[in-house]
Amino acid sequence: MSVDLQTVKRVAHLARIAVTDEDAERMTGELNAILGFVEQLNEVNVEGVEPMTSVTPMEMKKREDQVTDGNKAADIVANAPATDENFFLVPKVVE
Repeated sequence: MSVDLQTVKRVAHLARIAVTDEDAERMTGELNAILGFVEQLNEVNVEGVEPMTSVTPMEMKKREDQVTDGNKAADIVANAPATDENFFLVPKVVE
């Protein structure tokens, strides 16, 4: 797949990026080089290769999934001008 000048300008327009004609010509070559590299990567046989999180084998750190209230109610309302039992107090607005 190759990208032409018109495609670069269209992508720039969709991305809301102002691109001059000189920049568009330069980007055409750069995008074609990137797409060429991606095509090379598609040729690599990765059958049976497990996804990795690191180059060294390690088990991901996991925490036990627990539903809690966070025990942070007092911290959350600490800077509020008026509170009552960990609830914000706000003035009544009647229009």
